[in-house]
Amino acid sequence: MPARRSRLVSSAPGGALAESLAALRTQLALPTSFPPDVLAEAEAAAHDVATDPDAAHVDDLRGIPFLTIDPEGSTDLDQAMHFERTPGGAILHYAIADVPAYARPGGAVDAEARRRGQTMYAPDGRIPLHPPVLSEDAASLLPDRDRRAYVWRFVLDEDAQPVETTVRRAVVRSRAQWTYRGAQAAIDDGSAPDALAALAWFGPQRAERERERGGASLNIPDTEVVAQQGGYRLVRGAPLPVEEWNAHVSLLTGMAAAEIMLRGGIGILRTMPPASADDQAAFRVETIALGIPWRFGVAYGDYLRSLDREDPAAQAVRDAAAGLFRGAGYLAFDGDVPDDPVQAAIGAPYAHATAPLRRLVDRWSLILCEAIANDRWVPDWVRESLPELPRLMARSSQRTSQLESGSIDRVEAAVMQGREGEIFTGAVLGRRGDGARVQLIRPPAQIKVPGLESAAGSLVRLRLDGADVATGGLDFTLVDGA
Repeated sequence: MPARRSRLVSSAPGGALAESLAALRTQLALPTSFPPDVLAEAEAAAHDVATDPDAAHVDDLRGIPFLTIDPEGSTDLDQAMHFERTPGGAILHYAIADVPAYARPGGAVDAEARRRGQTMYAPDGRIPLHPPVLSEDAASLLPDRDRRAYVWRFVLDEDAQPVETTVRRAVVRSRAQWTYRGAQAAIDDGSAPDALAALAWFGPQRAERERERGGASLNIPDTEVVAQQGGYRLVRGAPLPVEEWNAHVSLLTGMAAAEIMLRGGIGILRTMPPASADDQAAFRVETIALGIPWRFGVAYGDYLRSLDREDPAAQAVRDAAAGLFRGAGYLAFDGDVPDDPVQAAIGAPYAHATAPLRRLVDRWSLILCEAIANDRWVPDWVRESLPELPRLMARSSQRTSQLESGSIDRVEAAVMQGREGEIFTGAVLGRRGDGARVQLIRPPAQIKVPGLESAAGSLVRLRLDGADVATGGLDFTLVDGA
């Protein structure tokens, strides 16, 4: 399974860190606001788009008591779900925000979204894909409001395998907005409504189906930057079970979307090649260095699933496992179906189709799937613009990666500032360029130490010589092997 959406959570960093993070945004030429014409068009769409089923000529599914599950404080709600257990399994309705209803093809909102590509997250706030009047209000699946949506309906057997799948546009009405912690507590104490409690059946079943097809989960925890007297500290928490169960709903939908587009002969897939032998060998060395060796004969998906979610070393292993999940991209096709459409980390063809408020490509996937599933013609503008999507998403992903890595560097420098002269113990993960990557034990940070030639897997003691918050630079000197 792919990592859930990356989030660097912060309690309002200030001082030098705030200045450094602002400078990083300027350096990357990230947008600071929406142009007036984009805001004006978004306001008009929020007012004009019909949410009455008859006026919108869509299904009326307001009778289904949908619910949402998101991180605390979320307002850009892409998905709402409803489970109904049946004697043979369950019926799952999964509503996805109908962003196409609000983003006119060729309009200002559409053009700006193509420039941005996706919502970006940083400790000093997010940079949204769409204006807040849409992403946090009119198009968001907020509770107790009529909202436009693409609704997937899955008839599931006792193994949570879909035996029937449909997708239709509709008006829906969510009844409750759950946080992950609230949902987990309700499931654990038995107070959760049936539509939520079914996740505890669905998630483990889907995890087992993932194991059977050779997929692998990489559930990286959120990193929170907490201000404290005299500086900052990093806090990382393991994902709750309900977060992984919830992710399997999205994953099931993405797999169904890929199947529909492959059947229709037109679409855009999320691709990833199998991990290379070199990457697997490097990761195996890293797991040894971190004290949780990945043994020969064990599939890496099974190994990752075996990790203790509460163990800090296991969290470091999950971070290191990102090296196995490289090369992800998008593949658009029209007519010639890809010879090998399997996304290696998932073990099946897969498409992004469940986060249109936060990711550009999902808007195309939803339109394509609804048209193909209901034997309708794919709109000409979708077909014509499809080939440019991989390039737009690749550019956006590169900027997002630069923002996330630059933010983490600066936060780690802020955490270390004032500790110059202290000795830190770490495990050498491997060589990188003219130095080596080292996983510090405390704080849980990965650093690069130029000139370090210690063997991968060895423990080293490093003295902090300097921490530059402005650049995110950390200077260490090797004291000795530990």
